[in-house]
Amino acid sequence: MQLAATAFSAISGSLLENAKPQEFKARVEKRNEFKNEILGHSKQAEFIRLMEHKMEKRDKMAAKDGASGSFTKNMTLGSILNMEMIQDKTGEEIAELWMKYYSTKDTVSAAIPAEIYKLIFSRSQSCQTFLYALPQREGYEFLLGQWSGHELHFTSLINVQTMGENAPSQLILHHYPELKEEKGVVLMMAEMDPKFITVHQAQCLANQVQLFYGTQRQETYRLVETFNHHPTDFKHMSVIAELEQSGLGPTVSLGGS
Repeated sequence: MQLAATAFSAISGSLLENAKPQEFKARVEKRNEFKNEILGHSKQAEFIRLMEHKMEKRDKMAAKDGASGSFTKNMTLGSILNMEMIQDKTGEEIAELWMKYYSTKDTVSAAIPAEIYKLIFSRSQSCQTFLYALPQREGYEFLLGQWSGHELHFTSLINVQTMGENAPSQLILHHYPELKEEKGVVLMMAEMDPKFITVHQAQCLANQVQLFYGTQRQETYRLVETFNHHPTDFKHMSVIAELEQSGLGPTVSLGGS
């Protein structure tokens, strides 16, 4: 999806290995440790194997379609999970499996309680865009987030200003509401462009979505409403102030260069 100019992707193992050998080694060890841990539980092992198979198949199809290195189109929960295998599991069990699986990947994920996501999604219908501030070593970088259904696309404000409607997404948060009613959970995973976004930065942005769209504090959500419906009254420094008050400010580990 391309972000509208009028409103203001997972990191590869090879890139991580070249940039941070120790972190890459730690991730590999963690991945192997996780696989060894589940071998004693046949159902979990089968679940993970099927999940890996689905992801590999999806990646091959994307490469065949010329989408290698870009974002996956029309990704469904069924393309990641074996839906039949999770029918007898509780929402908590599914959430645990989802988070364990993605803990071995260079991306971010979440298992969002259904009631919280209902609030977030409802607000996204009337407030489809918002300006997010990403802490840098000096100051902040601003990114525009725009909802499209259950996907939230991010791109830097500089790209929007220079490329307009052709500005590409640099991070997409995919939300899967298929289990919302029956299991009480909405699963989320991210795709990102590693040339622009690190895992730490993607996590920071994902946290901000819950901060601004999932808050019970009306003063915080009012910033989102102001940006969408009263843009002349919007002050970007208010976003920074809210981040610093919440603890998501400059103390966040950036991870990238």
